[in-house]
Amino acid sequence: MATFAQIVGAKIRLYRMEQNLTQEQLAESIGMAATYLGQIERGEKNVKLQTIEKIALALHMSVYDLFSDEKEANLQQKRWLWASVLLLLKHNDAKQRQAYRILRELLEPATEDS
Repeated sequence: MATFAQIVGAKIRLYRMEQNLTQEQLAESIGMAATYLGQIERGEKNVKLQTIEKIALALHMSVYDLFSDEKEANLQQKRWLWASVLLLLKHNDAKQRQAYRILRELLEPATEDS
């Protein structure tokens, strides 16, 4: 079962990715190291509410959105999807990018060179 920090971290990552922001871009916008943001997203760090508020503002959302279970409930309806997110969050960014590239290769149609 996921910890509270992992659930909030997963939500931060999802909202960040929805806005097509890299960890580096989000971290820079709030004056934080990208490695620290990665640790937050993986649920490895417990953060102050002040930091959560900065992240929420940078993502143009409320702190409430990070603590509500609407997104989590939607994801948990597809347990395999939520389990995949939590599995990815256990690994560093390099492994996550590698998994994404593999998944993209499997799921996106190949384009032919004309």
